[in-house]
Amino acid sequence: MDLSQRRILITGGAGFIGSHLAENLLEANNDVLIVDDFSNSTQEWVPDGAAVIEADLTDREAVENVVTADLDIVFHLAARKDPNDDDPRGQFAENTTMTHLLLEQCRTAGVEQFAFASSSTVYGEAPRPTPEDYAPLEPISVYGASKLGEEGLVSTYAHSYGMTAFIFRFANIVGPRLRGAVIPDFIEKLRADPGSLTILGDGRQEKSYMHVTDCVNAMSYLVEHTTEQSGPVHTFNLGTKTTTSVDEIAGIVSEVLDVDPTFEYTGGDRGWTGDVPKMRLSTEKLAALGWEPNYESSPAVRVAAEELAQEL
Repeated sequence: MDLSQRRILITGGAGFIGSHLAENLLEANNDVLIVDDFSNSTQEWVPDGAAVIEADLTDREAVENVVTADLDIVFHLAARKDPNDDDPRGQFAENTTMTHLLLEQCRTAGVEQFAFASSSTVYGEAPRPTPEDYAPLEPISVYGASKLGEEGLVSTYAHSYGMTAFIFRFANIVGPRLRGAVIPDFIEKLRADPGSLTILGDGRQEKSYMHVTDCVNAMSYLVEHTTEQSGPVHTFNLGTKTTTSVDEIAGIVSEVLDVDPTFEYTGGDRGWTGDVPKMRLSTEKLAALGWEPNYESSPAVRVAAEELAQEL
């Protein structure tokens, strides 16, 4: 599918990744409609040229109004994302309800392409690097469980109703507009107290970090280049070949801010309940289609830290 001159709906399109995806697709001369409830986003992040509808995607009537027959593809990025959500049942129900309603309306309206933003959390604590065909999938957080449930819905509709689906399992995505994650958290803490930095866990948690510009470029690339492959569902890890520890991130952010704090740890080998301490996704399937990121993990962290230090 050539992603140019298409009518595209992005749910969560005013959020961190969604707003960057909207910019990417607008630059390719697409007609972009953003649907967002602005719970995790802001109107300021909506790029010029995109149409915007504020709507609650857990409401059937709202979904029916925004998913229409003139759409070529839906990119579904809207979600309740907080891993420490104090209403886990509500988080699971809200995420799976949104996805089910969107898929059902795509079926009704005849929208043939559906791209879903999933997460590395569906793998749980899996061997590394983790390939897309790794099994069994055993998430250890409600967020990961909701993403796995949503993947099941996407697969069901693709196989049952002639849709083509793309499932993107994100590593840790970083860059401008990122909020509620380790890099902006460290920046805010060090600006408040340059002499010390509290780090959740033991600092040895080690994960793959991908810059948001690489993430959205990969999504666009894959939608263009995978429809010739067999099968209705195309699942891809989006990440980097390398990883970065939390201690390394703390060091990078300290360098960017030109401070030299003492690190203090909350203890334990994970930052919170449901945290996967070590994660690295296999990106061989992505590379086999001819796509590579501009930044590996630590360079992505550094660039993001520099961008966020100016932005925040």
